[in-house]
Amino acid sequence: MPVHTLLWMRPFRRAKLLEQFLGTVSRRSVHHAQTAVGSTEKCSRPPSRGLVLGIYADEHDREDNGLLTPSAARYNESYTNGALMDMLHLAGPLPKRGQTRIFFNLEPTYSAVAVCGLGSECLGYDSAEKLDLSKEAIRVAAASGCRALQKLETNRIYVEDFGHAESAAEGAHMSMWINQKMKKPEERKFMPQLQLYYDPQLPCDANGWKIGLAKAEAQNLARELQEAPANHMTPTTFAQNVVQILCNSGVNVEVKVRSWAESQGMTSFLTVAKGSCEPPIFLELSYYGTNLKERPIVLVGQGNTYDSGGICAKKLHALKDMRGDMAGAACVVATCRAIAALKLPVNIRALIPLCEHMIGYNAMKPGDVIPVKNGKSIEVVNTDYEGPLVLVDALLYATSFGPKYIVDVSTISDHVLGSFGKVCSAVFTNSEDLWQRIKNAGVHTGDRVWRLPLWDYFSQQMCSVQHVDVQNYGRGVGGEACKAAAFLREFLPCGQWMHIDAHNVMTTKGEDYPYLRRGMAGRPTRTLIEFIAQACCKEKFSSHH
Repeated sequence: MPVHTLLWMRPFRRAKLLEQFLGTVSRRSVHHAQTAVGSTEKCSRPPSRGLVLGIYADEHDREDNGLLTPSAARYNESYTNGALMDMLHLAGPLPKRGQTRIFFNLEPTYSAVAVCGLGSECLGYDSAEKLDLSKEAIRVAAASGCRALQKLETNRIYVEDFGHAESAAEGAHMSMWINQKMKKPEERKFMPQLQLYYDPQLPCDANGWKIGLAKAEAQNLARELQEAPANHMTPTTFAQNVVQILCNSGVNVEVKVRSWAESQGMTSFLTVAKGSCEPPIFLELSYYGTNLKERPIVLVGQGNTYDSGGICAKKLHALKDMRGDMAGAACVVATCRAIAALKLPVNIRALIPLCEHMIGYNAMKPGDVIPVKNGKSIEVVNTDYEGPLVLVDALLYATSFGPKYIVDVSTISDHVLGSFGKVCSAVFTNSEDLWQRIKNAGVHTGDRVWRLPLWDYFSQQMCSVQHVDVQNYGRGVGGEACKAAAFLREFLPCGQWMHIDAHNVMTTKGEDYPYLRRGMAGRPTRTLIEFIAQACCKEKFSSHH
């Protein structure tokens, strides 16, 4: 009722209605004030805590009632008085591997509890798959639980060890990483803090969690380097980033420029680089974890910060991911940082030739012949097969350190994608011992490798012409990855050597491994770290016996 209408009424009636009117206004004011306070409280909600637990259940047996992991069983009994297991059975079928069920406010400590499927309790090493299925199930479970709680913007997530803390840490931390550095801060995905959950009544492998964290952070570092746009990650900026990343890590970094490479006779590497206006850089990393007299392991990482294919240019679909053609370099840098963080008792020397492979007025041409330091000549048949040319001089230089063995990581041949898809990296080696060790490392990390032949047949295809010693493509149809490995072998003296071609595992669609989001994969970083770590343990064990 309008206020002016009240003036025409009798005094008593007017006073009564005025009192009602003012009371209504007062109540509305109180309501609005309460709403405002409620909104403020909602916007400044207290930090939330989430918990990731596991449950075993045979995926092929509908009658299986499930078995909680020891940590989950203790939580179910001590914190919820059995309510967690009751709710799981009420929520429908038990979660399978990679599936998660979330429960809210079961008790005051954790606002949300994610229970993740681990499959059968009997999972273990599968000789046919060359994979430890139980460790892989743990990575997937930790990843799925953390992702589910991340969507709820849970501030702090506690992850149980699932029986293997290292794998749990790997799955959890790799699943959180996402390439969003170039997005506005307010549009980035929420990033929670991750911690190991432990019950004082149960054994806790905090050391295993730290090892898994170091490996996961290394692979995430490799992904970050690979994802950087090529205009933000030139050879020079890559070197600057590495100096910053390895500062105070215990790894020494030497940045060598074009004049140094010229003085070393690195003609093959410089030939690839000369098509770009970006100057080439040669990085030399060194880590000493044991007696300085111990011979080092030499790691070589291919560092093409962009690969256009040169005059034999690539198609558009092949160009879009070529910022990641320095996957070998990123893997080696990340491996060195992890080895230093884990304080492994080993000496490492890492060699990383960095350059852009571009179409320019000075670019190499099909038919060009490159004389190399060891006296051999190389004919450039196809400029798009520049990967081996970048590695040649680094391999020759590696021999000056008297290495125990040499391992190079590269993205040379896209033909391994047709052979393996995204499932494993291709390995070529002249040493049965190195193959067995890298294979075992791949079983442990879930990032598998597969050996391809290093036969003289392929060497003959690369060295069969009369006018030069070696060609960078060779004759014959197919077998490009094998021919590239045979090419590299022409520039190695006697000694153990392993070549890892990771072209096919450079990227992922986010479906190959649930703990890796779409984009650059950073593989096979964890496998290389494990390969070196197992060698240290083996040597330490041998010295004590």
